[in-house]
Amino acid sequence: MKALAELLPRSDSAGAVRVWLKSSAYTRRLLLGSESADPWGNAATYLAYFVQAHGLLRPDVAVLEVGELMDAWCEREGGLMARMGARRRPAAALRKLLESDKSREALSEIVTAVLSHLRGQTPLVLSMPSPRAWLLHANRMVGGSDHDVDADMVEDAAMYVADLVRSVSAFSVAGLLLEEQNGDPGLTSEHVERYRSVLNVAAHYRWTATLRVHSNITWNSDAFKGFDAVLAETGDCCAHASWGRDDSAAFAIGAAVAPLCQGQFHFIEIDPQQRPESVLEQLSLLRGKSQ
Repeated sequence: MKALAELLPRSDSAGAVRVWLKSSAYTRRLLLGSESADPWGNAATYLAYFVQAHGLLRPDVAVLEVGELMDAWCEREGGLMARMGARRRPAAALRKLLESDKSREALSEIVTAVLSHLRGQTPLVLSMPSPRAWLLHANRMVGGSDHDVDADMVEDAAMYVADLVRSVSAFSVAGLLLEEQNGDPGLTSEHVERYRSVLNVAAHYRWTATLRVHSNITWNSDAFKGFDAVLAETGDCCAHASWGRDDSAAFAIGAAVAPLCQGQFHFIEIDPQQRPESVLEQLSLLRGKSQ
């Protein structure tokens, strides 16, 4: 399989990836009856769900939601609060969330099953919250405040995420997607610059690194060095990377989506309440426009 970075459009080439989908909530509602359904019990259960979802949407990029898996296995093990003891520091909460041998074993088994099914035909990306977003999430799980989080803790969080990534380094994964929290008012480029340990691991294994951002903030362009692609509504931040233009809002209401420019591809997070007929029709239109 070609490296995912080679399949992404750039300023000097079109690339094979034209529509990148985030569809977990949508496909869980459609196939499992609820967007909060849990397909993570074991590799066989997840693969049965994944095969149906992949066949339904036929995405250019296969995405495995690692954050969802970690949350599901944390609940199976009694919840994060029970494992924390007297420690309540945000970085300690994230370390506890990610260090479980059972959840890491489940992740490895699921990655193995999915890669066996894909057979190199579609690149597999491991999607997970960014170190800052995961730090905030774990902190809230144990009753902490977002104000407890600072840039140094984000750097610690990145080391814990990098360690998790190393646990699946033996597999032919095509890339990593780090997703920022939607509506995070405290996110700055300084935090993104602290993700370096994760990016170093991705670069070592030649995995394409992608960042999804929601906030309209002033970015230091150096923050995006090391990322091969950025998923965002606007492309001001993408001088160093391919731009996955986030057209999710227009897609959700069936509005017209502008044609792609050089170096761009569509990124769509499918609204879980959208009708399947509408989703398939709009995807067909987008793919037709992207040729």
